[in-house]
Amino acid sequence: MTQKTIIIIAASVLAAILIIAAIGGYLYWANSKKTRMDGLNTAEDITNSATKGVLPSIQTNPLENKPDVNPADKANPFANIRINPF
Repeated sequence: MTQKTIIIIAASVLAAILIIAAIGGYLYWANSKKTRMDGLNTAEDITNSATKGVLPSIQTNPLENKPDVNPADKANPFANIRINPF
């Protein structure tokens, strides 16, 4: 074998190793990302189940029955006048 043939074979083997390593790295990264997201959902579920029935419901809106204190709403004396359509 000539030296040129040996260099071509070595370069092709190196390229194949790099391609396999890139595919393996991507699959490892995608799997670890999925695992981290599953862990977050599990921790949230554990927190919700642990605090269920312990904490009071905080689903109220304190501004739901607020009084109308804006004086500008009552300041317009022309609020009920009909507008000329022409």
